[in-house]
Amino acid sequence: MYINITDSESGNNKGGSKQLVHYLDKENRLLANLKPEQWFNGTSNAIPSHKVGSNLDNNIAKLGRDDAKFFLINISPSQKEIAWLKSQYGEDGAKEMFKIFAIGIMDKYAKNFDRPGIESNNDLLWFGKLENHRYYSHKDPEVKQGLQKRGDVKPGEQMHIQVIVSRKDITNKIKLSPMNKSRGKNAEHSKKVGQFDRSAFKASGEQLFDSQFKFKRDLKDTFRYANAQKNGNPEQRMAARKEYWQTTRQSLQRSSEQKNKVTAGLLDKEHRNDAADLLQTSPDHLLSLLLDNRNKGDGPPLITRKKGKRRKGFGL
Repeated sequence: MYINITDSESGNNKGGSKQLVHYLDKENRLLANLKPEQWFNGTSNAIPSHKVGSNLDNNIAKLGRDDAKFFLINISPSQKEIAWLKSQYGEDGAKEMFKIFAIGIMDKYAKNFDRPGIESNNDLLWFGKLENHRYYSHKDPEVKQGLQKRGDVKPGEQMHIQVIVSRKDITNKIKLSPMNKSRGKNAEHSKKVGQFDRSAFKASGEQLFDSQFKFKRDLKDTFRYANAQKNGNPEQRMAARKEYWQTTRQSLQRSSEQKNKVTAGLLDKEHRNDAADLLQTSPDHLLSLLLDNRNKGDGPPLITRKKGKRRKGFGL
């Protein structure tokens, strides 16, 4: 699960939001074969684009010209996570469940500020938009190498949600900035913009997905592991790798034990069935089967002694 917070994907977040809203509506304009995706939040599932822009741009009380007016949150599940959603809920059901998940993400976003009055997504002014595809940009290696053109659709499962969230809360009174790095260390600064731990926020979103959709995540696919490898010191990176190999070995061992149990159970069932068949066989028929099997190679053939006088001596 990739969750990232940026100033803006297109345009400047120190100005109006309408340019970004227009950009995120691109699939509705370009892909006529797809059902148009509407803007949504915790209270509505069909918000017109013009209301998204106007509501955001009117929620900027006491913000200066150079202050950020909104932020963009990118919620992008992995190929495995998208495949899991679609296997559980189908194509359309996966989209609706993913939108519900995004509402939960915004609950986590609100709580991460650790500020009175900011408890859930309902205390924020935000709007989400589901996108079905991603597109090549001039930064992609495939475009630089001439293999793809800018704007071409990227292959694979690319469903994701973009959320525009206002810098001010729903009451237009409280400033909230997820770019604050104090994490509570600077008390006065945190009173103004709220403390925000972006790592904790990203990890909480991943945990929410796993619990909400009963998704079994490999340790190497967790934010905790990736963050340790990217930002951790040598000891932290080594500890994460050691934990990964330990869990992998334990998983393989459990899988092997389970496979052995299944095999033993099948063999035991087969033996019981054979015994039951033998018990139902008549004695004469059973003897006939045994004699027949021995003559087919299961053992030396039975030799019938000829009748006659018994010879004396050693037979020389």
